[in-house]
Amino acid sequence: MSGKPKSAGNSESKKDAVLKYAFYLGCATPLRERAYEISARRVLKKLGVKLVEMKGANCCGLPIDAVNHEMTLALSARNLAIAEKKGLDILTLCSGCTGQLMKTNKHLKGNRKSRERVNRYLKTIRTEFQGTIEVKHLLRVFVEDIGFEKLKTYIKRPLSGMRIAAHYGCHLLMPSKYLEFDDFEDPEFLREFIALLGAEPVRYADEKECCGAVIAGVNLDLPLNLIADKFRNVKNAQADAMTTICPSCHLMYDQHQSSAEKMFDETYNMPVLHFTQLLGLAMGIPAEELALDELKVKPEGFLIAMEQTA
Repeated sequence: MSGKPKSAGNSESKKDAVLKYAFYLGCATPLRERAYEISARRVLKKLGVKLVEMKGANCCGLPIDAVNHEMTLALSARNLAIAEKKGLDILTLCSGCTGQLMKTNKHLKGNRKSRERVNRYLKTIRTEFQGTIEVKHLLRVFVEDIGFEKLKTYIKRPLSGMRIAAHYGCHLLMPSKYLEFDDFEDPEFLREFIALLGAEPVRYADEKECCGAVIAGVNLDLPLNLIADKFRNVKNAQADAMTTICPSCHLMYDQHQSSAEKMFDETYNMPVLHFTQLLGLAMGIPAEELALDELKVKPEGFLIAMEQTA
């Protein structure tokens, strides 16, 4: 790949087939961002995508990578082996999990010594990494496997007139030598997805700025500064809402938005929707089936504006 995603709709071998994936939830989504899982399952059901649960799956290992890289490889490899036994590619929701599983998968496929070493660990639990599957974030599945042309046929209630700011985050784009998805310097796929829904993708200053989740457990002040800068820029661009593709990013912008407001004595009141919730709304799925009520910053104003522009 050249750094850009494959042209949406060009997956000839998959576009007419029933898509089926091993569904890897990770930790943050089911524990802290249930609305993401609920809305993802709902839209995938409507799209006819089959999900196979990965029973017994463990953490991807990302939180301990800097402390124990070997253990991280073993943890990720075990998850990959679970999906391999099912003969299915992995579908992920979390950008961090996606990045870690993809890096491990590519590294072990190309490094025999590392693969043999990890498999010695896995042998103690009677499993083995073979390198027979791939890992894809849900948005990448929309782009490459379903295709935007087919996805567009499911849009029944376009989000016309709505201005939405995209937050890309870090882990689905970098390091690009492992992820090979879009141009990490100037990504387009999420803005194209927003446009597909009928909304206007809003450009704003410092779009690629990190949400700060990686250091929030050590020092929350810096992430709150990053959050405040993000909302100032998004509001200056006159966005009606933001959207995210990662549970950790969403957690920072939705759950910690009020903390940033208090810290700087400012008001943002910016609804932050999971991209699956936006898709569900555009598909005509009722808001209550997309867990919009679980968002801390309630999107009532956004929903009212949607109805007024219908």
